[in-house]
Amino acid sequence: MALQPTTKGVIPFKIASVDETCSTYYKIFGALSCGSPPIVVIHGGPGAGHEYLLPFASLWTSHGLPVIFYDQIGCASSTHLPQKAGDKSFWQEDLFVAELDNLLDHLQLRDGPGYHILGQSWGGMLGAAFATRRPQGLQRLVLASALASKELSIRGIQLLRKQLPLETQQALEEAEKRADYDSLPYRDALAIFYRKHLCRVDPFPPEELLPCLKHLTEDKTVYGTMYGPSTLTSTGSLLGWTCIPRLPNIAVPTLVYNGEYDTSHDVGTTPFFENIPRVRWITFPDAGHMCHLEGGGLRERVLKVVGDFLRAKRGEEGGVGEGVMERGDKGVEGVIE
Repeated sequence: MALQPTTKGVIPFKIASVDETCSTYYKIFGALSCGSPPIVVIHGGPGAGHEYLLPFASLWTSHGLPVIFYDQIGCASSTHLPQKAGDKSFWQEDLFVAELDNLLDHLQLRDGPGYHILGQSWGGMLGAAFATRRPQGLQRLVLASALASKELSIRGIQLLRKQLPLETQQALEEAEKRADYDSLPYRDALAIFYRKHLCRVDPFPPEELLPCLKHLTEDKTVYGTMYGPSTLTSTGSLLGWTCIPRLPNIAVPTLVYNGEYDTSHDVGTTPFFENIPRVRWITFPDAGHMCHLEGGGLRERVLKVVGDFLRAKRGEEGGVGEGVMERGDKGVEGVIE
């Protein structure tokens, strides 16, 4: 039986340039009164919704950490803003930081035990940027298949494309020249890329990923404006985005992880390790961008590594276990407080 949320709700969110009062949908697994810092989970996309990250809800039962999920503005069960489609000045980092601040204030998470942040993909980009502001109450940070800059993200995607079969590369290039992202040849070629780098499961997509794909298909406002027409074609408001110069400001112990075949390539992950003062970087072998949804024990290893990191006490971090490539550990082991 699937774990059921303890609480669901919506939080009013006022945006100066929007006449209506918007709302942020959230759900909580576990008791915020338990005395342990809850994990605030930030989904990717942008615009993907929270459902594909629900496996992390099990950290409540396995590690005693309450887990909070929310849908970012513009997608899933939060307020949609189709009138803002194409408005690149609106869909910027500051909007999502303001929404996260609003959620933390509404749930009164800044005091007491504080909170952890786990951001996946775009959610990790947002989580890293948020952590550079040294927000009150933040205890630890997990950057899951995140990227330190959009430029490096594009570079990593290009490197992965060059590893595809030649006929797949040609199909992608021909469709992109025509800006024909809905053609069957393009979608078939993109599916090959997804199966190798997005989520390495068969059959693809896994059931947990279906709501995410539905959200991104039914309302393209956020993804289309911020990212572009396709995973492989970036034209949106995130172009030029980077948090690299700000990374030394992150003051909390940070876990960075990606997969061996991840769309979040090492070139976009390395700056986290080079610039965050207290950071551990691990890579899951034979894993893609959604390694928390993948089989062969990957899901279980991801959840254990994340839970153990967030639960570790000073001097008790130890190793990361079998089936994990330890890429580096800088200032984390023995100094986590």
